[in-house]
Amino acid sequence: MNDMADILDILRTERKYPLSAYQAEVLRLRLSSILTPDAHSRGRDGYLVRSLYFDSFTNNDFFEKQAGIEYRKKIRLRCYGDGGIVKLETKQKQGNLQRKLSLSITRSEAEALINADYGFLLERADPLAKKFYAEMASKLYMPRCVVDYKRFAFVVPANDIRITFDSCLSGSESNFNIFDRELQLFPVPPIGGTTLEVKYNGFLLSYVKDALSLDGQPECASSKYCAVRKYSLGGSNA
Repeated sequence: MNDMADILDILRTERKYPLSAYQAEVLRLRLSSILTPDAHSRGRDGYLVRSLYFDSFTNNDFFEKQAGIEYRKKIRLRCYGDGGIVKLETKQKQGNLQRKLSLSITRSEAEALINADYGFLLERADPLAKKFYAEMASKLYMPRCVVDYKRFAFVVPANDIRITFDSCLSGSESNFNIFDRELQLFPVPPIGGTTLEVKYNGFLLSYVKDALSLDGQPECASSKYCAVRKYSLGGSNA
């Protein structure tokens, strides 16, 4: 594996908006007339996104999000519908920007992470793998919950714009095997709700902004990770 070719480093603006099922459908139909769905968004439901989130021994990442700490992070293992692409990622909140560092790994490496075995990260040549190891080993990161949802996405190559509709959020805090097709998940409120995420570099193109028509629509700082874990740790998903 060419390690350096499997690293992704993205810094961009991310804005989130809560939508009802009706609002989401109206907006998606409007956008479909001017924007192109991404290659994975086939059919009405798009594609499945499943992540295993890790947290420290003291659940520091969860509580920093709850406290609204401006500079914070989350670490997750992510796969998609077919389980063919697996990534170890960290998302870092940096003021109004989000930085995502992503490392492509094999399924066997992912299965090691599910079992809290991080040793393979030291064997890889790239610095990011070693950075993951140092962070996760020193702070006793462990698997905490699975987050599962459906995503439909539109893409605009200019400014790396992505418009995503995330719905049918569910989770598990007992079984961490993201490759288990029979994984038992519990639904996470609001049932039937959708989170719109608008992501871009620099600025949002005017014709996309006009099509979104989000003036007056309240933003949210919701976290899918916190939404799942609030049942065991309390707090809100903000």
